[in-house]
Amino acid sequence: MITVPKTVHFVGICGTAMASAAAAMLEKGFIVTGSDNNVYPPMSTFLAGKGIQVMTGFREENLDHKPDLLVIGNAISRGNPEAEAALERKLSYCSLPELLKNYFIRGRKSLVVAGTHGKTTTTSLLTWVFEVNGLNPSYLIGGIPSNLKQGARFTDSQWFIIEGDEYDTSFFDKRSKFVHYLPHVAILNNLEFDHADIFEDLRQIQISFRRMLQLVPRNGLILANGDERALDYVLQGAPAPVKRFGFSESNEIRACNFVFSETGSQFQVGNDFYRLPLMGELNIRNALAVVSAASFCGLTPAQIQKGFSSFEGIRRRMEVRGEVNGVTVIDDFGHHPTAIRETLRALKIKYSGHRLISIFEPRSNTTRRNVFQNELVRAFDDSDMVIVSEVARLDQLKPEERLDAGRLMSDLQGQGKETAYLPSVDQIVDFVAAAVRPGDVVSVFSNGGFGGIHDKLLDRLRRNNSV
Repeated sequence: MITVPKTVHFVGICGTAMASAAAAMLEKGFIVTGSDNNVYPPMSTFLAGKGIQVMTGFREENLDHKPDLLVIGNAISRGNPEAEAALERKLSYCSLPELLKNYFIRGRKSLVVAGTHGKTTTTSLLTWVFEVNGLNPSYLIGGIPSNLKQGARFTDSQWFIIEGDEYDTSFFDKRSKFVHYLPHVAILNNLEFDHADIFEDLRQIQISFRRMLQLVPRNGLILANGDERALDYVLQGAPAPVKRFGFSESNEIRACNFVFSETGSQFQVGNDFYRLPLMGELNIRNALAVVSAASFCGLTPAQIQKGFSSFEGIRRRMEVRGEVNGVTVIDDFGHHPTAIRETLRALKIKYSGHRLISIFEPRSNTTRRNVFQNELVRAFDDSDMVIVSEVARLDQLKPEERLDAGRLMSDLQGQGKETAYLPSVDQIVDFVAAAVRPGDVVSVFSNGGFGGIHDKLLDRLRRNNSV
C-alpha cells in the first residue's frame, strides 16, 4: 500500500512545467515547497503569488521539513545535494511525468502530440481549438501560445492535451517522457534522428515511439503522418486503431488544394475547406493532425475552423520581434535542419521578393555535433546570407564529434551564399547592422536565449537610424 503524500517538494521548481504543476498540487490541497538555483521573475513572482515557498539554491537542509514526496526535475542530475539526500535517506521521489500521470492525467482522455518537428505548434493549435469551443482542456506545452499566455494549465476537464517529448524522463528514468502520458489519442507528426546525446541512431528513437503506442487503448486512436516512411516500423503491430494523415492519396485523411498567401494558408480535407493564419506546408500538416484528432473527439469542421481563425501563433515560432527602418527581425526556435529548412521556405512565401538573412546558433546537443554536417548546408537553401555563431560548449565534445563550422561556411559559399562565422553575439550584431538594408528579413535560429541577440540587434538598428 502506498501512503498518499501531504507535503510535496519540487527540486528544480522554477521550470515552467514544474512551477505550473506545483501550483496545481497546491490547489489540490497539498503543502508545496520547492528549490532552484535560478529564482527570478517571472517564475519567482508566479510562485510567490501562489504562496509557495521557494528556497534559493540546492541544499540537503531544504529537505529538513521531511516532505512526503520529492518531484525531481529533468534538469537535475546526480551530484545535486537534494537528489543525493533523497537517495541516501530513502525518501519517496518521482519525476514530473510520473506526477502528471498519477495526479492529473489518469482517468482523463489524454491527447499526446509526438514527433521530431511541429509538436509545440500542433499541441498549441489543438489546445486552442478545444479551448475556444468551451471544452476547458488541461494542457502542457513546450512553448507559450499567444492565445493562452501560459504553457501549462490543469483543469477538471476530461481532456488533457500534452506535448509528447521523446527526451528522457530524469536521471533515474531513461525512458522517454511520453511513455508516462497514458495516450488515448497519439499523434505522430514525423520522425527523424535527433537528441544525439541520448539516442545512438534512428532505430532507438523508433523503439521508444513503439513503446508509447503500446499504451494506446483499443478505443483510442493512433494518428500517424502517412507520408513519413520512418514511422512505418513504429506502426508495425500497433495494438490500437491507426489512421494515416498527409498529402498523398494513400492516406485516409488527406489535405489537398493548398493556397498560400502573405496572411496564411488554405487547404481542403474531404469536402471541407480550412483557413489557417500560419505559413508553409509543415504548418498545414500540423493543422491536418489537429483536424484529425479534433474530429475523432467529436468536434465539427466549423468548430475546428473557429479555433484556426482566432489562433495567434506561438512565441519563438516565426515570431516577429520587431521592425526598424524596414528591417524585420524574427525569432525562431528551429535548431534541427528540417525545421530550419521548412521555416525558411515559409518565410520565402510570406516575404516574397525580400532578402532573407539567417543567423544560426549551433546550440542543441545534436547540432553541436557533426551529425547534420551535410544536412545543415541544404537547410539554408532559401536564405541569401547565413551567419553562424560559435558552436556552444565545444570543449565538452571530442574533436571528432564536433560540428566543423569552417567546413559549413565553405560548403555554404559553394552554394552561392554570403556567409560569416562570428563567435560572439556582439560581433554578429555589428556585422548584421552594417550589412542590412530596408526590406531585409533577419531570422534568428536558436533553441536558447542566444545572449539577447534579438533585442540587441533591434536596439542597434534604432541607433543607426537615429544618426
